[in-house]
Amino acid sequence: VQLVESGGGLVQPGGSLRLSCAASGFIFSSYAMSWYRQVPGKERELVATIPSVGGIPYYPGSVKGRFTISRDNAKNTVYLQMNSLKPEDTALYYCNTKLHRGVWTDYWGQGTQVTVSS
Repeated sequence: VQLVESGGGLVQPGGSLRLSCAASGFIFSSYAMSWYRQVPGKERELVATIPSVGGIPYYPGSVKGRFTISRDNAKNTVYLQMNSLKPEDTALYYCNTKLHRGVWTDYWGQGTQVTVSS
């Protein structure tokens, strides 16, 4: 299983970024995908989840209305569109999936840094 994030960078408050996560090593279309973020000294925080097929994506209140998760099963890629970015969105953003191979196991990418600053 490999998850490779890209698209992070430095953006001014109010700006936008789109993160991408290219997945391989499993049947991408069969599994939900998520984005998490983490700042030093704090726990990793879920920011968006998209089901495998159909269903409604989930967002916590901190990002709802500003972030949009989507997936392209033909490209084995999940995206996170982030609009109206705030300094408190600054974090290392991780792609995640949970696969059942005997037991449920979390898989993570290496992360991509998002910095919101003027």
